[in-house]
Parts: sequence; C-alpha cells; structure tokens
Amino acid sequence: MPIQARTEFAAAINQIASEKGVDVEVVLDAIRQAALAAYRKDLSFRNESIPDDFEELEAKLDGSTGEISIWRGETNITPPGFARIAAQTAKQVITQKLHEAEKGAIINEYEQKVGTVISGAIQRQEGNTYFVDLGRAEGLLPPPEQSRDEFYTQNQRLKFYIKEIRETSRGPEVIVSRTDPGLVKGLFAMEVPEIQSGVVEIKEIAREAGGRCKVAVVSNQDGVDPVGSMVGQKGVRVQAVINELGEEKIDIIMYSDEPKKFIASSLSPAKDVEVSLDEENKVATVRIPDAQLSLAIGKGGQNVRLAAKLTGWKIDIVGLGDTPKEEEPTHPSEGGKTTEEVAAEEEASKAKETTEVTEETKEAEVKPEETVEAPAEEVKEPEEEVTEVTEETKDTEGSTEEAKAAEESAETESTEPAVSEESAAPSESADATEGVAEESEFEKVEEEKISKEEAGEKEEEVKEVENQDSDDGK
Repeated sequence: MPIQARTEFAAAINQIASEKGVDVEVVLDAIRQAALAAYRKDLSFRNESIPDDFEELEAKLDGSTGEISIWRGETNITPPGFARIAAQTAKQVITQKLHEAEKGAIINEYEQKVGTVISGAIQRQEGNTYFVDLGRAEGLLPPPEQSRDEFYTQNQRLKFYIKEIRETSRGPEVIVSRTDPGLVKGLFAMEVPEIQSGVVEIKEIAREAGGRCKVAVVSNQDGVDPVGSMVGQKGVRVQAVINELGEEKIDIIMYSDEPKKFIASSLSPAKDVEVSLDEENKVATVRIPDAQLSLAIGKGGQNVRLAAKLTGWKIDIVGLGDTPKEEEPTHPSEGGKTTEEVAAEEEASKAKETTEVTEETKEAEVKPEETVEAPAEEVKEPEEEVTEVTEETKDTEGSTEEAKAAEESAETESTEPAVSEESAAPSESADATEGVAEESEFEKVEEEKISKEEAGEKEEEVKEVENQDSDDGK
C-alpha cells in the first residue's frame, strides 16, 4: 500500500515500489534492515563492542519524514549524525534487498503462468542455451527444449511454452520450451474461439517436435464439428499454428471413448483398419490392407509411434496379404519367374521360330539356282574338250553321253538335300515348307527342259565342228 503523506520521501518510496513491482512495505523493510547494518558498522568505527542484545534492537522509520532511529525496547539509542552515516552505508544493502524482492515478485507472477504460451524474443546465447526476453523476466531455453529443425537468431520473436520455474545456480529461472505438446495446445487455444469457450476440447496430443503431431479433439456441444473447428475455413486456423511451429505436420482426429474406434482413427491417414484388442496386456493388433501399410506405419515408423503415444496402447500392425499373386515379384534366389517374365520368354521363342522358318525358306529358294548352275559348268568342260577333238567323232559322241549322265546325277544330288532339309523343318512351319517343295519340283522340271535344250544346241555345235573338220580334210 503506498504512503499517503505528500513528501519527497514518500513520493520516492512510492516510485521505487512501482518501478520494481513490489509492495511499499517491502521497500520500507529493506531500509530498516539497512539501518541496523549501518548501526553495527558505526559501532565498529567508534571502537565500541556490539551489544549482546543486538538482535533485539529495532530500527524505526518515519514514513512521512524519512527519519531513521534505533530503539532498544522503549529507549532511543540512535547515535548523533546516524542518518547521514546510514545514507552512505546502507545503499548497497537496500539495492540488494530490493533486487531480491523484485525477483521474488517476478517469480511469483510467472508461477501463475506456468502451462501457458507467451511471446518472447531471443536475447543472447551461451553455449547451446538461449536466453529469452519475456518482458519483466528472462526465460531459459535449454537444448532439450529446442526443436531439432529450428535455428534461432538474436531478436527473433517466437511463441514459447512456460514449462516450469527451476532452481539453478543463479537462483530460480523461468524454463521455456519449443518442444512441449502444451505449445500446440496453447497455439490452438489462441486461434480457435471454440476452445476458449469450452465447446471444443483437446483430449490428447502426441508430438515429435519438428516432424509430426497428432491432436485428438472432441465436441461438448451437439452440432459442432470439432475437426472442422480446428481446421477453420480453408485451413486458416491450422495453417497459422503450422507456420508458428516451422511447417510441422499436424493430424487432427476425432477422440472416442471406444479404444477400437480411437486406435483406428489415430492411424490416419490409413483406412480400412481392423482392430482387435488384448485388454490384459493392453496390446492392439491392427490388420490392414497391404496397400495401406506404408501409410499406417509412416516414415521411420513415425505414424504408428505417435498413434501409440496418443492412445496409450501398444500397436502391432499386420498386413492382410491381399496383393494379387501376379503382381508379387518372385525373388531370383527362389528360382521362380513372374508372369511378365514368362510372357516375354514366349514372345521371344515365337520370334525365334519365325526367324528360323524365314531362313529355311531362303535356303530352299537359293538351292534350285545352284542346281541350275552346276550342269552349266559341267557342260562347259566337254565343250573345251570338243574343240580338241580330231577326226574321231565316235569318241565325242561318247563324251556327250557321259556329260548327260553327269548332269542327271548332279541334279538328283542337288535336289535331295533340299528335300531332306525341308522335311527336317519344325512341325509348326510344315505348310510353308510344302509350298516351297512344290515350287522346287516345278523349277526342277523347267531346269531339265532347259538343260536338254542346251545339250541339243551343244550337239549341233559339235556336228558343225565335225563338218568343218571334214571340209578341211577334203
């Protein structure tokens, strides 16, 4: 309570109490203690012994005039000129007492704010610890309370969760946090009016700071969608919280008193979940389609880990094994093949058979040409011999007959391998090879006609040569 007297001393006392945020009586008590300390010091200056009843001495202060006196019971034992001595020697004691009183008042104020969210600015850094300016007090942000993906700079303003008042070597300190789930709850309370009014309630929060957070909410009023209230129109409410947390992902789910329903919701975004409970061991077995397994487990098991924290149940996830067998790849070590590999091998075998058929047909087409050329070469040799023939025409006739026999034997030898190779072709290309065989027989007949005509021409040439020789002999 301020001093009502209108004096300079009273005004000064009131001003100090207002600036320090302490009561006036605290300031006056500090002055009284400083007066007793000054009296002890004055006795030592005068070489007087300190009385045994020093603890019983009392310092009195006039609140209106500021006059200080020392009393032993009802006797005033104030030495002459004590006010001047007290003013000089008591300054340090008064300052210390006021500082302690101020800090105590601040600690009492922030003890009432534990569990709330407050705005602050990063002031300085000592090692891995940051000091935060909270206004009247200085907060301490130790490494365990720092988010893993956040980097703090001087004068950066952030929202902090007041976690506790902790006794340190410097005295009581206000510990603030950026990783506590209470920070998420406090930020949503600032953004969602339904939480402040009690219509929507946050039941559970599971968080891994900087990564993902799951929030279970429930509505205490019919007709109010708790998830929609948390998200806001076009997601403005939840986006404001995400921006403050550094792009941390937030899953908002419906809370339920039924464990099966609550566990199925907690595994969001996975769907089609079947839950069976072992209530004795508090273990939940979740059966889920194979296509949803990755969503239910999450990156590094984060999703199922947060779901277990949120629900308080140990969760075992089992796949239904509903993936079609055709789509399941078989490991090479097992010696199996997939349907895709089998289809590829069938196509390759068909392509190989067609290439073999085309090569055989090409060989069949080429071989009759070879049979045509063979007799021609054999006929040329007797032609050269004929030029050397003398008057013995009988010998030449014998040579032509031998040439004809050689031609026929060559034709039969050249056609037989073609027919045998054609017969050895695969059963699938039988139709194609039969057509080729008929063409080769037709060509063979034509070649025989051509060879006979050539043989007749050669006989005529031989006769002409003989006639010329006979004319020359005549």
